[in-house]
Amino acid sequence: MFGILGLDPTAERVYQDLVTAGSGSTAGLVERTGLPRAEVRKALTQLAELGLVTKQTGPRERYVAAPPAVALGALLAEQRHALYRAELGLASLAEAYRSASADSSARDLVEVVIGAHAVRHRFEQVQMAATAELHVMSEANHEVVGPGESAAEEQAINRGVRYHVIVEHAMLDRPGAFEGLMAHMKHQQLCRVVERVPTKLVIADRAVALVPLSDGTNPDGGEPSAMFVRAPGLIRLLMGLYESVWDRAVPVRLVEPSGIELDVPETEPTGLDLRILSLLMVGATDAAIAKQLGLGLRTVQRRVAHMMDLARVSTRLQLGWQACHRGWLS
Repeated sequence: MFGILGLDPTAERVYQDLVTAGSGSTAGLVERTGLPRAEVRKALTQLAELGLVTKQTGPRERYVAAPPAVALGALLAEQRHALYRAELGLASLAEAYRSASADSSARDLVEVVIGAHAVRHRFEQVQMAATAELHVMSEANHEVVGPGESAAEEQAINRGVRYHVIVEHAMLDRPGAFEGLMAHMKHQQLCRVVERVPTKLVIADRAVALVPLSDGTNPDGGEPSAMFVRAPGLIRLLMGLYESVWDRAVPVRLVEPSGIELDVPETEPTGLDLRILSLLMVGATDAAIAKQLGLGLRTVQRRVAHMMDLARVSTRLQLGWQACHRGWLS
């Protein structure tokens, strides 16, 4: 009954006997309880330490039980206080556990990667992890990995991963940029061009993403950094951002050179015409188109005029509308 207070069954039995009898000697307790003398003495020692019995001095050794309401009440109060302290300790430990678990989950879902080597390594990992599709937004300025510098990209394409790439218009001013896009599109990769992208971004299978935290120009000279994301809510947010940019970006169409002479009249746009038209649709100037395709400026202007004649329009704006309406770039 009182084991919680520190009494073993023998001590409890001896105390009950003393409470009932009022007092008793060791011999009397042995006789009434039927317990061995050594156990009775051990029980009396325990009871005395707990303040439940007192030893009377006199010619005969006798023990008197302390009033239960006082003696046991004090023990109960002490136990209640100990239990309260244990409850406080439990609450503190539970809160520490929850905090540690939350921090661990946060580290698993969002990780900040610092340093060019670490960012490059994580970029490779994201591409290697893809099994179906990769959504990429690429700025003209590259702080860590430039176009065509990732070996994981070719490996992903060979595995059948589908790339959906959005590039900034400024990238087309770089020598060979358009040809590089064409090379990717030969592998059934999709590409669109927009004036500006809000950020660099790569998302693999709509499950993991890498977003740079540092500016591409890195004016302060600090180390490049990026955020590696697994949190489903953040992935959905990033995919929403990507899709909003994709919807307003201009598609780039893959066409092969036709080999037809440029000054021979045709009834349909040639492959070269469509390449020129693709660049026009993403805002490239005649000079930029000529540089990209290795043509003379007058040749580009002549091919544009030829397409306007085919579409029976008088402005380039009308040419763009007719090109979309006729499906020349679809």
